[in-house]
Amino acid sequence: KQLHETDLGKSVGLGYFRERGLLLKTIEKFELGYTPGDRDGLTRNAVATGYNIDFLRKLGLTTDSDRDFFFGRVMFPIHNVSGKVVAFAGRQLSASKKSPKYINSKESDIYHKSKVLYGLHLAKQAIRKEDQCILVEGYTDVLALHQSGIENVVASSGTALTSEQIKLVKRYSRHILVLFDGDPAGLKAAIRGIDLILEQDMNVRLVMLPEGDDPDSYLQRVGMTAFRQYLEDEAKDFILFKTDLAIEEAGNDPVKKTELIKGIVASLARIPDSIKRSLYIAQCAEHLQVDEAILIDETHNLITQKSRKERIDKLRQERRDHAIEDQVKANQKKPGQSKGSVEAKSHFQERDIVRILILHGDKMMEQEEESIKVSTYVISQIQDVIHEFENDLYSRIIVEYGKRLASGEETNTKYFLNHRDEEISLLAIDFCTSPYEYSENWEKKWDIHLQTQPVPEENGIQDSVQALLRFMLRKFQKLSEQNREQIKNMYASEDQEGLLKHLQVQKMLDEQRNEIARKLNTVVL
Repeated sequence: KQLHETDLGKSVGLGYFRERGLLLKTIEKFELGYTPGDRDGLTRNAVATGYNIDFLRKLGLTTDSDRDFFFGRVMFPIHNVSGKVVAFAGRQLSASKKSPKYINSKESDIYHKSKVLYGLHLAKQAIRKEDQCILVEGYTDVLALHQSGIENVVASSGTALTSEQIKLVKRYSRHILVLFDGDPAGLKAAIRGIDLILEQDMNVRLVMLPEGDDPDSYLQRVGMTAFRQYLEDEAKDFILFKTDLAIEEAGNDPVKKTELIKGIVASLARIPDSIKRSLYIAQCAEHLQVDEAILIDETHNLITQKSRKERIDKLRQERRDHAIEDQVKANQKKPGQSKGSVEAKSHFQERDIVRILILHGDKMMEQEEESIKVSTYVISQIQDVIHEFENDLYSRIIVEYGKRLASGEETNTKYFLNHRDEEISLLAIDFCTSPYEYSENWEKKWDIHLQTQPVPEENGIQDSVQALLRFMLRKFQKLSEQNREQIKNMYASEDQEGLLKHLQVQKMLDEQRNEIARKLNTVVL
């Protein structure tokens, strides 16, 4: 209404679109519009018509101060795949540098910019028919090409290409032709997003327009026939496009060539189809004049690393989920049990013992005027309660460590980092990656020196002793609680012989518990 039925809209809004060569049928088809400089016109009219002001704020049409978010701009509605408007983009018409040329609606319950492609609702049938999607950068590029008869065209709504957007295209075709503006400076950044297309096992070709041109300007300059011919002649497969670019940029510099080849290998490693990947490797080797075997080895190394990282990430996420579940259970009070019970804390005590073994087990310590390995000391102290471990992973690690210790095999942090069991290697990685670092501001800004005692890495021996004592204290507390329950049962059943036996056990447990507490300077009630 503002564009077509007001004097300002007709002169300013329609004037801009006509300058860009857009016909009225295109303007109406894409539902283009105009918003004048009135700062609260839309909000006032929407509320007066009965629209919910909270919804207007959530959608980003109205600011928190009840002013219009869009004003003094030509408007590009953004549609979802089914054709419903879910957001807007507004282009300023003034030359002011105080505000950006384009602004978009904020994300909301109905709009996620990473999952929307501009113009897809009108392009999807043509994409399926042509078995190809043309991807451009700007809204007006989509409009110009569509108006000229190239309807299988979309834009990424002003964002870097995402995997969700690629999957949208894949519904209709496995072939994408990407048109780049003739701007060499922005080409490298744009190419990085293309690797995502390869990961989706899609075929991607690129066209670089003449320098200084975008699809809209080039189309208007040369006409439809010449434009189509240019796309036909200049379209290059992405991998070969990237290879040619590398050759041109590196020249005879071996260092640059090495770095650029690594970038090409990174793209090759993303291709899931092994046959297609091997054909590309052969072509790249020929173009780059590099031994094909080298490219094969480097590519397979990256694929292996990526696969391992994905498995580790999956295991790490599973462990995070389990940790959250354990924490929830620990925070839930059980009948006759407090949050600070032995059971609630045992997981962390067991983890601490395993951490000490993995990080410091091969180091030497002084114990009763004798030098022994930390692992020897720890395992000798806990061998009687290993069966009490509640975490299967931790008990497996300790049992394995004990066997290797008995057979004289070298066991250190590196052994666990490269363990054949990925769950164990992941745990070792977690232990080796400290989540804390000393801030340099303590010394530089506040003149506070933290090195009055050894840092944790240098204090492993004392740490081992303290962690072991805490672990043993928890275990003896648990055994003590269990034995007290048995004593209560003996009293109830009048089993005098059993009662005497458990009272003797309780005395022994209390003595051992109190001795450990004394070493820790802890009072046990």
